[in-house]
Amino acid sequence: MRKAALLGLLALGCMAASGASSAHTRFGVYIGGPLWIPPPAYYPAPVYYPPPVYVQPAAPPVYIEQSPAQGNYWYYCQESKGYYPYVQSCPSNWMKVVPNGPSGGQPPPQ
Repeated sequence: MRKAALLGLLALGCMAASGASSAHTRFGVYIGGPLWIPPPAYYPAPVYYPPPVYVQPAAPPVYIEQSPAQGNYWYYCQESKGYYPYVQSCPSNWMKVVPNGPSGGQPPPQ
């Protein structure tokens, strides 16, 4: 019992002395076997994986085949030897002519 009291006083004195000598240093007394305290565990930073990128494929092109328009004709007058609108009136009937050539819908110039 006397030995325990003496050790307690010794520990108390060491703590008081360590507190007075430097405030930033810790000192303690451990009675027993060797004491090992593991360092704090540091884990590596988490790995960042960016979110997946989804690309919607482009829609296939749409081709529309156009037939010649029903009313897309040139009108030719045989007596005047000209096309409408260059010839405004025709003594006989107008003749429907299917357009051809690079001008498309315009009759050839007179």
